[in-house]
Amino acid sequence: MLTWRAAALLGLGALTLPLWSPAWLGLAVLTGAVLLLALLDLALAASPRHLTAARAGDRTVRLGGTATVTLSLHNGSPRRFVGDVRDSWVPSAGARSGPVAGRACRVAADPGATATVVTTLTPTRRGDRAAVRLGVRSYGPMRLAFRQRAERPTTPQWTLRVLPRFESRRFLPEKTARLRVLDGATTTRGRGQGTEFDTLREYVTGDDVRSIDWRASARRRDVLVRTWRPERDRRVVCVLDSGRTSAVRLGAEPRLDASIDAALLLAALASRAGDRVDLLAVDTAVRAVVSGAGRQVLLTRLVDALAPLQPTLVETDFELIVGEVLRRERKRSLVVLFTALEPGALGEGLLPVLPRLVARHRVVVAATHDPVLSDLTSTPPARAADVYSAAAAWRALGERDRVRAALARQGVRVVDSPPHLFASQVADTYLALKAQGRL
Repeated sequence: MLTWRAAALLGLGALTLPLWSPAWLGLAVLTGAVLLLALLDLALAASPRHLTAARAGDRTVRLGGTATVTLSLHNGSPRRFVGDVRDSWVPSAGARSGPVAGRACRVAADPGATATVVTTLTPTRRGDRAAVRLGVRSYGPMRLAFRQRAERPTTPQWTLRVLPRFESRRFLPEKTARLRVLDGATTTRGRGQGTEFDTLREYVTGDDVRSIDWRASARRRDVLVRTWRPERDRRVVCVLDSGRTSAVRLGAEPRLDASIDAALLLAALASRAGDRVDLLAVDTAVRAVVSGAGRQVLLTRLVDALAPLQPTLVETDFELIVGEVLRRERKRSLVVLFTALEPGALGEGLLPVLPRLVARHRVVVAATHDPVLSDLTSTPPARAADVYSAAAAWRALGERDRVRAALARQGVRVVDSPPHLFASQVADTYLALKAQGRL
């Protein structure tokens, strides 16, 4: 194809046509000369078919961070390659390969040499972001024509996984300090002598002879008894509702992202307390599962499983959620359900099946709401239209209060807060239950 230089030559020649006689002969000669030079230039251009592409760089990045991916182009042609390279990614990857985002980069490579194009990625969404297309335009020495192939060289497959932002990690030092205080000063409630071994001590009159440790007594040549304490290390199950209510945007991000942030903080805190943490993401099917992860790998497995999770525009099947929790968790656990206090979804879906879950587990419903509702009810209406908006906000808050009361009657603890306080209040609820021995 012709470049702008060839078009400029044709335009410049057209201006001089009045000097020729006859004019049509001059136009034919000029056009033929330019086309001949363009064909010669095209023949001398390096073929994109001889370029071999490869990628290297970052595979993961946290949302809000920056990643770098390097594209290497090896010139296997006997001619020097000079051209433009456009490395295209999905829009939400925030790719930038040159001084201006979306523009092609000028690249030059001698025969047998390798040229590199560095792409900086600043993703705007969580999930997997892929390279989708590699365009190469090869110019001739005179820059009058070029060869272009969008499919050659073949685009190297590369996917950047954008991990959750996890902004609530800033609360972790303070919550961990409170947890240490609880471990040192709080006695967990329990019945009888408990089931978890504590220490050995000397036998005193009145001790149950069934508590005597005969092996330890033989070694010490004294009568020693075992002391027990109620079990403190429990199981925490984080259940993320990934149905339609999780797609509602609260500020700049959907509700699901706020739930993920709070679940990560709760998991990090519970693992430091020695509790086992499992996670489920469910709507009409199980979308993500993390189970049996140790403390060292828990957060890594959680962020990797939750990174590609996206809201699904379907009604959540709460019967499936209850069935999965009861099937997977045999021991009594703390089940934290991250959802929305929506009367339709919870009233018709969760409340009918909730007694089965409450009978075996301690349940907390964690919901975050849009602070716009509170603003509408606290700001005096300035226009007639604002009165209707305020009335709708009052009605939504009233319905939410009725759902909260219905959950409380079932013995469920409810956390309902705006997004900026949500993760912290979920962690505070966990610490409060830990302090009261109600896990």
